[in-house]
Amino acid sequence: MPTSTVSVLHVLAPAEVGGLEAVVQALTLGARGSKVEARVAAVVHSGQLDHPFFAPFRKAGVEVFAVDVPPRSYLQERAAVACLCRRLRPDVVHTHGYRADVVDAVVARRLGIPVVSTVHGFTGGGRRNRLYEWLQRRALRRFDAVVAVSRRLAAELQRDGVPKGRVHYVQNLWHPSEPPVDRAAACRALGIGVDGFRVGWVGRLSGEKGPDLLIEALGRLRVLPVTVSFLGGGPLGYTLETRAAALHVADRIRWHGVVPGAGRLLGAFDAFVLSSRTEGTPVALLEAMAAGVPIIAAAVGGVPDVVGTEEALLVPAEDPGAIATAIQEVFQNPAAARRRARAARERLEREFGLAAWLGGYETVYRAVRRGSASLREERSVPLSPLT
Repeated sequence: MPTSTVSVLHVLAPAEVGGLEAVVQALTLGARGSKVEARVAAVVHSGQLDHPFFAPFRKAGVEVFAVDVPPRSYLQERAAVACLCRRLRPDVVHTHGYRADVVDAVVARRLGIPVVSTVHGFTGGGRRNRLYEWLQRRALRRFDAVVAVSRRLAAELQRDGVPKGRVHYVQNLWHPSEPPVDRAAACRALGIGVDGFRVGWVGRLSGEKGPDLLIEALGRLRVLPVTVSFLGGGPLGYTLETRAAALHVADRIRWHGVVPGAGRLLGAFDAFVLSSRTEGTPVALLEAMAAGVPIIAAAVGGVPDVVGTEEALLVPAEDPGAIATAIQEVFQNPAAARRRARAARERLEREFGLAAWLGGYETVYRAVRRGSASLREERSVPLSPLT
């Protein structure tokens, strides 16, 4: 068992909430008391020093540094990250998200610090986002190690040119800051009634997450007394509301906006729908498993690595008809739905624990610290590469 401590600096540009942010929190807060000493550098814009991302770290006494720069001030951002790296002297810099991968990782490499990235998935989308992802895919080829959160994503990274020996598969975990609450408490928090058949959806209101597919599905469930709650915000909000009105289902939808700690409130629902067009290993799916809510999920990305037909109703991507059929199945056969939900919770507890997940990352950190020079020359084999 290694006895030396590995110091890691996590670098990201956080949103208010999200799976990427949850992973960084789990990596950092979960490492307390271990052989990994973790700190966080968060790139924020002027006036965002009270960003909600900082709160859990400050509450836990974990060092978190605000890289406070104006928008698109990339040279200033790099200079600030370089200054922080020189001061802290981390053994490893771990970047998360395309901005940190493209803008900030190069700073660590120039200082001789091994760099690791966790890739949470590629979303496609508009021209600008596709350009950012193209730059990220090219940048990842130069990393000492790249962690993929699903097997499909790991294979995709190899096709993008990341050397096979540098790609590691470490699926996400469930590590809540607070446990799920019961239905009555969750409904009170969301301001909805406990009666009726309610479907929940959590995520960013953007194309890759497929909220429009659930609205289309709702339009096919004319005779089913179902209401849908969307927990999240994003660029498609107005478009989705317009489409709901056109389908005459607007009165059956609640738009809750961004809800901090949304995962712990999933017990309010009779079914959870993940309608994404693309995914890594979605944290919202793990939260639904923890809450014991019946799951309907598109079989995309890493979803089939997390749940199978024993734990969820899996539907094809881009298929609102299949989503509608699955919702009807949960409504008509609640006992079977509850059995799948119990099986999902048992699988979560069995396979997605914190200790093994943190151990996987520690293995990656020690590998790049020990052999970063040879890894950069593509001569080293990580301890547990994708095979």
